Amino acid sequence: MLGTFGVWGSHYEWAGKIGEVAELEALGYGTFWIGASPDIALVEQALNATTSMTIATGITNVWQTEPEAISAEFHRLASDRFLLGVGAGHRQLDQAYEKPYDKLVSYLDRLDVPADRLVLAALGPKVLKLAADRTAGAHPYLVPVEHTAEARKALGDKLLAPEVTVVVEEDPVAARAIAREQLAVYFTLTNYVNNWRRYGFTEEDVQGSDRLLDALVAHGSPDQVAAKLQAHVDAGADHVAVQSLNGHYAELAGALGLRE
Repeated sequence: MLGTFGVWGSHYEWAGKIGEVAELEALGYGTFWIGASPDIALVEQALNATTSMTIATGITNVWQTEPEAISAEFHRLASDRFLLGVGAGHRQLDQAYEKPYDKLVSYLDRLDVPADRLVLAALGPKVLKLAADRTAGAHPYLVPVEHTAEARKALGDKLLAPEVTVVVEEDPVAARAIAREQLAVYFTLTNYVNNWRRYGFTEEDVQGSDRLLDALVAHGSPDQVAAKLQAHVDAGADHVAVQSLNGHYAELAGALGLRE
């Protein structure tokens, strides 16, 4: 359904160029993930622009969208190519943010979407277990390959589809500079910071050290980036959602063997 590799893009970036999703489909990417709690109209546009590609939300924020509303839209679209990803957002960005686990549980209780068409944004073990118990699987974001290996164990045979950020740039200093600038907000978000600490990153690291960036961001030539993406597959990912901070999706498709 998803293919081994897909593309993740924020709706802020893609809203005005949704027709280009068809080009990604032609390159061989199996899924397009629309990030940052997109309007369902954008999902519909992407479905209309493609013929076989899965369109997923990565993610629909449970504090910003009522479950009854998204359920109604899911059934209105009636597309077997739509995968709904939901998650609890961030304490610093969502004013209503409190007890995220309880909110996720109550949201799932009210959500009328088949479990096999639903994934959760999951980082820690508790939400990974919830994803395994009540949905098709998990869609972690901005994680090292070690997290993918641990998530595989937590999920059993359920779907594991991490987002992996990449920069196609052979100069590591330049690549890290691009990543550090564009990912700066995440260094202030406790759910990500706490997750990185689980994997041995220090207080200094979680502010954006080279060590952290090298673990989170696949950078280098297209072939080098492809090898780092494949490492997540080797660690247990069923699907990798590739978010390139500087484009080059065509070159990556070739390096990943998506095109003949």
